[in-house]
Amino acid sequence: MKQRAHVYYSGRVQGIGFRFTVRQIAEDSGITGWVKNLKDGRVEVVVEAEEGTIKKFLGSVIAHFSKYIQDADVQWGPATGEFKEFAIAF
Repeated sequence: MKQRAHVYYSGRVQGIGFRFTVRQIAEDSGITGWVKNLKDGRVEVVVEAEEGTIKKFLGSVIAHFSKYIQDADVQWGPATGEFKEFAIAF
């Protein structure tokens, strides 16, 4: 059953290629959704896929950016099916 994760990453997560790397990890995992920078310095990510796939994706993001991420606030919910691909939002 597909799930949705809405994540806010904080720390030094802007200006380091975070969005482009997250997009690549998501595309490699077959995850749909989007990533975008927020004005307050955080990065927001919304993804949809099977729960296990999302957990693996989240682990990959943390592993890749462990020295930059101070906190990851993850909220789970049911998938809406609104995404066809993974994109960088502006």
